[in-house]
Amino acid sequence: MRNLIIGLLILFGHNVHSQILDPVKWSTSVEKVSDNEYDIIATATIDAGWHLYSQNVPEGGPIPTSFSFQDSENYELVDEMKEAEGHIIDDPVFGMRIKFFEDKTAFRQRIKVLDTIYTIEGEVEYMVCDDEKCLPPNYVTLEFKISSSNAGSIASANEVKTASIAENEKLKDGAREKPQKRKSSRGLWSIFIIAFLSGFAALLTPCVFPMIPMTVSFFTKQSKNRAAGIRNAIIYGLSIIIIYVLLGTLVSFIFGAGALNALSTNVWFNVAFFILLLIFAASFLGAFEIMLPNSWANKVDRQADRGGMVGIFFMALALAIISFSCTGPIVGTLLVEAAAGGSQIGPIVGMLGFSLAIALPFALFAAFPGWLNSLPKSGGWLNTVKVVLGFLELALAFKFLSNADLVLQLHWLEREVFIAIWIAIFGVLAFYLFGKIQLPHDSPLTHISVGRLGLGLVVLSFTIYMVPGLWGAPLNLISAFPPPQHYSESPYGVGYTELGSGSIAGNYNGEIPEGAHLMPPHNILAFNDYETGLAHAKKVGKPVMIDFTGHACVNCRKMEQNVWIKPKVLNILKNDVVLISLYVDDKRKLPKDEVAESQLKPGKKLRYIGQKWSELQAIKYQTNSQPFYVLMDHDEENLIDPVAYTPDAKEYYTWLKEGVANFE
Repeated sequence: MRNLIIGLLILFGHNVHSQILDPVKWSTSVEKVSDNEYDIIATATIDAGWHLYSQNVPEGGPIPTSFSFQDSENYELVDEMKEAEGHIIDDPVFGMRIKFFEDKTAFRQRIKVLDTIYTIEGEVEYMVCDDEKCLPPNYVTLEFKISSSNAGSIASANEVKTASIAENEKLKDGAREKPQKRKSSRGLWSIFIIAFLSGFAALLTPCVFPMIPMTVSFFTKQSKNRAAGIRNAIIYGLSIIIIYVLLGTLVSFIFGAGALNALSTNVWFNVAFFILLLIFAASFLGAFEIMLPNSWANKVDRQADRGGMVGIFFMALALAIISFSCTGPIVGTLLVEAAAGGSQIGPIVGMLGFSLAIALPFALFAAFPGWLNSLPKSGGWLNTVKVVLGFLELALAFKFLSNADLVLQLHWLEREVFIAIWIAIFGVLAFYLFGKIQLPHDSPLTHISVGRLGLGLVVLSFTIYMVPGLWGAPLNLISAFPPPQHYSESPYGVGYTELGSGSIAGNYNGEIPEGAHLMPPHNILAFNDYETGLAHAKKVGKPVMIDFTGHACVNCRKMEQNVWIKPKVLNILKNDVVLISLYVDDKRKLPKDEVAESQLKPGKKLRYIGQKWSELQAIKYQTNSQPFYVLMDHDEENLIDPVAYTPDAKEYYTWLKEGVANFE
């Protein structure tokens, strides 16, 4: 009868957004390695748009995938559980490098059989997320069958059903979410666009810009008629693209995807490129020139004099070598960024975008020489562009140093220090653009052009924008660069602590109720226990907002950092509702008198506090994804349909306002 009631609740839940999601299916297999050694393999098949986290996640990040096996004297584990390469991203919310898997992945554990054994039992704990939500940690029992059939190579896979609501299988199959776009695709597009814009920036450097008329003059002499000129210009442009793409391909071939993944999370990799970018920045600022040997340029230049397609190709190669002192730092930075993304084709895509931007104007001016008259003349402004790029290289260098500091958790380059360094860099750049500072190779500045003044005002405005970040402002425009707000000397803002006179706690009128706390950095009074929070709501006569969340829920943090901080939303959360935040990944053990059998997974015990809240969400609201927000009255009836991830602050505020207005 109890299961029937649960099934009816699931099938006839009124919220059309509610659904129990089960995006990972597990299967097991066994491979025989030698007479007494086997590889037991757990394979995860992951729905499109979702990702499963690695076994190795830094502390303070998402819940890692972990395996445990039943103790037995009949076998022993050999080495650690192995996993695939996966994808690595620099997560701006958690402020760390995080590895995850998509589509399908396998975990392999080698065992040594000591005595007769037929079945090995284990359990996997895992967490999955997509672009909008995360699911609470799940636990699945795995069985690996050791038998004579393993004498070949791979036993037939044993399908393992994920522990979920059996009665909801049909609902889940019919209510799958629309797959999200692949993150890797978006990442490659970002690399291409950034590289394309960097190519245009490289055109405005003193090593490249003056070569446009020189190159066009070369092609004017080589081309006997207009048709030949256009043909040669196209060949020249394609040659430039081929040369730079070959460079990207070479980087991918030498390193490979696995090595790039490993390097991107390596402390010494990040420190090395911090030093490399400092050198590049010093070069752009005029301390010295980074140049290839002159003999290389001379040999290539002689080959370019041969004419024909070979000569055109070597002319393009000469352009790449001669302009190296300006394009080298930009190309190096692009390759570093593409490699840090963990994609094997990232450097190739980056060089395609960069070379396309370089090739287009050269090919066009070579095909239509008359357009040259519209170009501005070379002059001191080219060195100004180079210096500006040097300041940008210098700022980017500290991002790599910050990555290393975050991985080691040294707290040497915390958020305030990082922002202070950027304020200093861009502040000096603003003074330079206003003509207050001169660097080597700068021409005498008798006046400031309108363009230079405009750029200076933009840089100065950006510098002033960053100043409040020293006092805890989120700085959403650059949120991907500095360390996260919690990686800070003062997470509540400079000059504030969690408790005490003059602190954030002091802003709350009255004593903090028993069982409540103030959520940093917004100072929202919140409860983490359902019954305690509901009792307080009845006492003060306010509606309840349940926040089903997780410590490792990326989009929960995005809501808190980008939506909850809006003044109208924050005002309602502080003054008009009682907030109950229920963490579905809370790994603290339940008190003994609260340990009970799961209603959704018969035979399983609820071991942790998070499992209790996850089951409450699944039974009452027929969904298991986070974030999930409910507004209800004192009779535990919904005031308005619950909502999930809502990044539009206006839409979220409207939902809050309507729900509170319905409270009587």
